[in-house]
Amino acid sequence: MRNNFDSILRMALLLMFTTGIASAQRDQQPRILVVQGHSGHAEVIQKDGRAYVDLQSLTEIANGSLSFKGSRIVLSLPASNMGGSAAVETPAEPTHHPADDSGLSQDFMRAGIEEFATLREWASTMAYAIQNNYQITEDWAANYREQAANKLRLASAAAVTEGDRKALQLLNNEFDAVGQWSNKLVEARKSMDTAKYAMSPGALRNEALSQKIVTCGHFLAAMLGSGSFRDDPSCH
Repeated sequence: MRNNFDSILRMALLLMFTTGIASAQRDQQPRILVVQGHSGHAEVIQKDGRAYVDLQSLTEIANGSLSFKGSRIVLSLPASNMGGSAAVETPAEPTHHPADDSGLSQDFMRAGIEEFATLREWASTMAYAIQNNYQITEDWAANYREQAANKLRLASAAAVTEGDRKALQLLNNEFDAVGQWSNKLVEARKSMDTAKYAMSPGALRNEALSQKIVTCGHFLAAMLGSGSFRDDPSCH
């Protein structure tokens, strides 16, 4: 069971990275997924001949919900989307805490991955908007900040081991770094100082704070997938 859970975590993290900050900052033509009969769209990334789309975005378009039950990631859709049939509930599985207090609990790992995905969406969307000269406002950025803050509170509530609490501090640091970066881009847009980012695809990702966020994000994904706490200077 533990091996199955770890495999699902790694698959989820791979999906996040495929549509993460680095992908948003590459100079490539994005493709858009439109779900027939639903409003909204999600960005599609092509890699190695395969198409990847963010699971959370797809869920929101379909007015569904994601939940985590033991080793399962459950996608629930409204009854109208499933021919009127009711969603089938999967049996709940017991929550397991690591015997070693320095390890990461399953509930915290799930909450941490959700927070990581929200931070990734916030940062990558800001990068894409700036590089394509789209209008961004303080209210627009504040909406992403609030979503990330809510997920961070859930991760904090799920922290039960010493490893969880130490990892939570790194998530807090990444939240602060993305917030600082977001504020910087909003101010640059207000002062009309974003032309350099649109003219040079590498200007944005080469900035020190941007590189710090990407490096820490890669580390956090690997750590959360491993189930054990580790530290890294990029997250401080």
